[in-house]
Amino acid sequence: MRKYLFLIVCAMALLGCKEYHPSDDPSLRLSFSTDTLSFDTVITEQGSATLQLKVYNRNASAMVIERIWLEDGEAFTINIDGEADIARMTNMTIYGGDSLFVFVRVTNFGPMSEDTPVRFEDILHFHLASGVTQDVLLEAYDQNVTRIGKSGCGRTEIPGDLTLTAAKPYLLFDTIIVGGKLTIDPGATLFMHRGACIFALSDVDALGTLDAPIIIRGDRLDHLFDSVPYLYAGGAWDGIYLQSENPCAYRFSYVDILSGKIGLYCLSTCIAPLPTLRMDGCRIHNHALYGLVLSNIDALITNTEISNCASYCVYCSGGTHAFVHSTIASYFGFTNIRIQSVAKEDAAAVYIDNLSKTEPFTTTSFVNSIITGYLPNQLVVATPFDQYYPGSFIGNYLKTDSLVIPHAAANVYYHSTDTAKVFINDFYKYKEYIYYDFHLDSISPAIGIGDSIAALPYPMDRDGFSRADLIPDAGCYQHQP
Repeated sequence: MRKYLFLIVCAMALLGCKEYHPSDDPSLRLSFSTDTLSFDTVITEQGSATLQLKVYNRNASAMVIERIWLEDGEAFTINIDGEADIARMTNMTIYGGDSLFVFVRVTNFGPMSEDTPVRFEDILHFHLASGVTQDVLLEAYDQNVTRIGKSGCGRTEIPGDLTLTAAKPYLLFDTIIVGGKLTIDPGATLFMHRGACIFALSDVDALGTLDAPIIIRGDRLDHLFDSVPYLYAGGAWDGIYLQSENPCAYRFSYVDILSGKIGLYCLSTCIAPLPTLRMDGCRIHNHALYGLVLSNIDALITNTEISNCASYCVYCSGGTHAFVHSTIASYFGFTNIRIQSVAKEDAAAVYIDNLSKTEPFTTTSFVNSIITGYLPNQLVVATPFDQYYPGSFIGNYLKTDSLVIPHAAANVYYHSTDTAKVFINDFYKYKEYIYYDFHLDSISPAIGIGDSIAALPYPMDRDGFSRADLIPDAGCYQHQP
């Protein structure tokens, strides 16, 4: 009994520490978790994620908020401790040491005509019974887009040619099937909604430039956490599929294909001649399945980074494929924070399948390139007789334990005792805001190992730096001292 009496007395003493009678002292102020609540860029009429503002009374005395209101009240909506009607939030008492939660969303920018992002702002006012008014600034950027397809309709068929320009970004819903030639102009941006994909059934010209690359990515522009944009999470959209019964020509230059399930899937049913893919200066990064699939197609891939895929970064089956000055790095999910919806498979960065009985012979060559990752073996050549495989590997940095073919020369191989870093950063350090960086480290074993003759047709690296008059490095980035 004494024990319970003691607890009651202690509780009463603690309660006595707070002053429940509201103070009208004009020197008392509320505290806010931030004085400016900033949203990431929001696509027009898409709405935004919900951000949280916390309001504290750090004083001993209770305080009364007579009224809370938005100065403009057009673009943002407010929910306070579960109450969505801000007009009802009057004469609220916050006791000393207590707080309340304010949830804010962007819901309506209104009609937009500008093609570039436009800044919107509003002010959230808190008027206290003491006569003091305190403010929090709300700000967001609106991006107008051109929509293709409608969410939920399944697919949108475009039987003829389609040209996507750089005038303003595109927002693509569901499955977009292009029957004619697909042209994507330099500087174009394609935002892909969850589940969206492109099927190109004819020629493709996606010809960006170093200064005006083409960006293809998911449409979530906000953050999972403060230091983790949704762009860092793979599987945000489906993929790009090049499928043809005819010998089409696909040309990609300076195209960034980011964070889908599949980056680029090239599949042909042709017998001969095969379709051709020419890819230069591109980046296929962070996909929840494959990066680049080449099936029954001839391809030349140069100055390109293909990185961080949960399964194969590159899968080759049927056709002749040449990779020159390309970086293939498999570090998907190599971080101390779980942001991916899938785990890394026990799959090599590059898989060359020469076992098919229905597709043409597979001949794949790598010159002045990098194939590596955090798993022990990153290169598999599946062929009936290794000693007769006609593919070649010259001047590369390779992490493999299974390469036994006649045409492999002047390569540098990873060894478990190696201590030198290959890249500037192969681990995502989210607390430090440091993302993966597959440029070469200053002591990288890939520096100065490339074949000079093979590098002559490619005097510039992916960043536009010269390889001329230098011993070429392996990979798509020449190290800059």
